[in-house]
Amino acid sequence: MENEKPEERKIKSFVIRGGRLSSLQQRAIDNLYDEHVIPFSETPLNLQELFSKSQKTIIEIGFGMGATTSKIAAEFPDTNFIGIEVHRPGIGKLLSEIDNLRLKNLKIIEHDAVEVLEKMIEPESIDGFHIFFPDPWPKKKHHKRRLIKSPFINLLSSRLKQGGYLYSVTDWVPYAEQMLEVYSNEKMLENKYKEYASPISWRPRTKFEMKGLKKEHEIRELWFTRT
Repeated sequence: MENEKPEERKIKSFVIRGGRLSSLQQRAIDNLYDEHVIPFSETPLNLQELFSKSQKTIIEIGFGMGATTSKIAAEFPDTNFIGIEVHRPGIGKLLSEIDNLRLKNLKIIEHDAVEVLEKMIEPESIDGFHIFFPDPWPKKKHHKRRLIKSPFINLLSSRLKQGGYLYSVTDWVPYAEQMLEVYSNEKMLENKYKEYASPISWRPRTKFEMKGLKKEHEIRELWFTRT
């Protein structure tokens, strides 16, 4: 809107980047999209009707190519997972993995995470959130594009059940420091650890993470719970 103040403009949780779909990814989108992708809606999801089994629900925000997402969903069939992403190659890749692994406990939403949380997720309805390796936007002039900011974490925290968790991982230390500060300042969250979390054994390492380790990047993990 023309009269809208800069600070009132809608904040997006992503910046769309180009990416060419492989034939496998395009085929997965053509054949599997309607079955496994939840359309964006202005009304809240009925989580009990969404999956074949009613059980706790975890949301992953920005799953990238979905390698970790599918492995965790396969490892924990008694938990339902929703992955939010806007990167089409990643959506195509994860759809292919859902089909290959015959996963019944994983769905995808292709939309901005902020609007999904605002419109589709009811307060105190989610058991956990995963945010793995969000784009650090290392240049200072790009810091405004970072996902982890106080308004977003406040919204996210309001969607957690009492005792629910927020689990985040980054290999960019300055971003980890910002994340720790933002999470620690959120009144609805409590740090399970004194500072950074101990490595969580059930989170599989991705190719991206291994490349970072070879470059001697430090992996920082954070685990906060809803008080």
